[in-house]
Amino acid sequence: MAEAMQLANATAPGFAEPGRDAQAVFRAALTALSEPGRVIDLPVELETGLPVGAAALALLLALADADTPLWLDELASVATGFLRFHTGAPIVADMRAARFALIADAPRCAPLDRFAAGEEDYPDRSATLIVEATRLASPGPLGLRGPGIADRHDLAVEGPAPHFLAEWAANHARFPRGVDILLTCGNRLCGLPRSILLEGSCT
Repeated sequence: MAEAMQLANATAPGFAEPGRDAQAVFRAALTALSEPGRVIDLPVELETGLPVGAAALALLLALADADTPLWLDELASVATGFLRFHTGAPIVADMRAARFALIADAPRCAPLDRFAAGEEDYPDRSATLIVEATRLASPGPLGLRGPGIADRHDLAVEGPAPHFLAEWAANHARFPRGVDILLTCGNRLCGLPRSILLEGSCT
């Protein structure tokens, strides 16, 4: 039954115009990470029928390929066949081996320090986490400070567990090492690069 479901999911439609759509989503991801806290609407249409948000899947369609190992949490594993078919990315069981990770169950996200944080000489050899929130909007009670923000940007994020902020503080303290996060919710996305400080609360 599980294999049949994965086969059916693999044939779910991806981008209508792969080249153009992938470039548009790639630019949206760059904007999200260079302007932390800015909530961006997905610039393309993506209707997969899968129980994972469109923005989360679109980011992987644009960013992942055969050279970028991908780790999926249990909830996101329903998209295994789809992502293999459309990206060619190897799905790995070891989260430390992943360059991208899709976390569809934010409250049960593995500790951030279990993902690749890069090396002192090669901080870019780190993981980017795509974390599906249950709400993503601006303004809100979560404050962001750091590069790309004039003073403070306020954001509303629901979904991550209460210990997320402490884990993020430890992640930020490892800079330039550490993971980056792209938050998604439905067809919206927002960047949290490791250089950013968070204060306040996730609601």
